[in-house]
Amino acid sequence: MEPIFKTQITKYIGDDFSNCDDILVREIKLDIIVNDKKVGSMMATPVDLEALAVGYLLSENIILNHKDISDINFNEKKLCVEIKAKINEESLKTLNHESIIISGCGRSVTANVNLETLSAKLINQDIKFKRSDISNQMSEFYTQCELYEKTGCVHTAKLFTDNQKFYIGEDIAQHNTIDKAIGKATLDNADLKNSFLMVSGRLSSEMVVKAVMNSIPLLVSRTAPTSLGVLIARKFNLTLCGFARGNKLNIYSCESRIYA
Repeated sequence: MEPIFKTQITKYIGDDFSNCDDILVREIKLDIIVNDKKVGSMMATPVDLEALAVGYLLSENIILNHKDISDINFNEKKLCVEIKAKINEESLKTLNHESIIISGCGRSVTANVNLETLSAKLINQDIKFKRSDISNQMSEFYTQCELYEKTGCVHTAKLFTDNQKFYIGEDIAQHNTIDKAIGKATLDNADLKNSFLMVSGRLSSEMVVKAVMNSIPLLVSRTAPTSLGVLIARKFNLTLCGFARGNKLNIYSCESRIYA
């Protein structure tokens, strides 16, 4: 399925108008089926859907390792990702009973936004990140983002595992972009413990939790965090940075990982 949709529009520039072709991003309702049971549904852009499902299940602690997956397949006819895997039944039960509709674009649920009950490990990596390197990467953030270049209608996440390698997630829903990037990296056997993640939108609680649950030590955005996002980052020792624009950078937690 193509992630873009072509249509004809009427375009005005001042009082002049013309009929022309335009490219839109396609939006679908995707179901995630695990061991023949529906785990959830989300609005998504139909690209990297298997990675999206894996990243979502990792972030919710439903699967602990992608090696626990014995089979994964996108069923285009039914618009679902079908997975066979060894799962954490307790986390799945928690998701079913404690799920919250999250604040990102599109509709999805999480059970991991409660500061008091969130089950995650402290991020104790002593890796350091140079401030100028963060600025340089952010200045090139939208490069190699094909859907954004074509439509300007998607959020983007870039997960850097080293200076040379990164994984891109693009979707109408920001939380999906993170799951896609994490899923692609995990399926590629990448080590995330010294990685850093850049996103295009706000750093709300569910975005921060996804970094924490996957032991990513640095999360950066061009925009602002929410209060709960900052509290979660501080509790789990995640370095959280916002307003990364030009030579500006706001550090909200664990500033010791950033150096000049």
